[in-house]
Amino acid sequence: MDDPGPAGERPIVTVGVAIAVPSPWREVLDDARLASGDPLGGVVPAHLTLLGPTEIGADDLGAFERRLAGVAAATAPFTLHLRGTGSFRPVTEVVFAAVAEGIAICERLEAAIRVGPAFRDRRFPYHPHVTVAQNVGTAALDAAFNGLADFEAKFRVDAFTLYTHPTAHSPVEIETATPWTPRREFELGGA
Repeated sequence: MDDPGPAGERPIVTVGVAIAVPSPWREVLDDARLASGDPLGGVVPAHLTLLGPTEIGADDLGAFERRLAGVAAATAPFTLHLRGTGSFRPVTEVVFAAVAEGIAICERLEAAIRVGPAFRDRRFPYHPHVTVAQNVGTAALDAAFNGLADFEAKFRVDAFTLYTHPTAHSPVEIETATPWTPRREFELGGA
């Protein structure tokens, strides 16, 4: 049960939606993130974000889950192909595993998910990727970029996962390293 908090404050929950990178590629990407010194290495497993950390009212969570079920049911399983690395530098200090196949469907999923209570303005246009280093120095970013230049993974995506993290009654700092809890997996194609 959500603590109603001080009078007039609506309980909120932080949600996120992601496609998990399966083994054995997850471990390769997780190890690279840890090696870079990224503060989220070892806390957040390798994933492709469909909806970044977003605060919604706790009472909106059920409707949001129903929305996700509908989006998943209307989406066929697909192939996600990761190949090599990319970077958002100099705009942001991020190095990632690049998506070579599956970009368009990830963009459609993101657009279908980021509506209603989960709508939020983006700081940057959506670009599907798997982060392997951020919030680290230039040398660590360069090492991650070069170390995974030949990385390749190709796998079938059959589901995406809703993650939650309970939040206090006011906004939290999204940059804070917090463990995310898988709440529910949504199988694609309604299977």
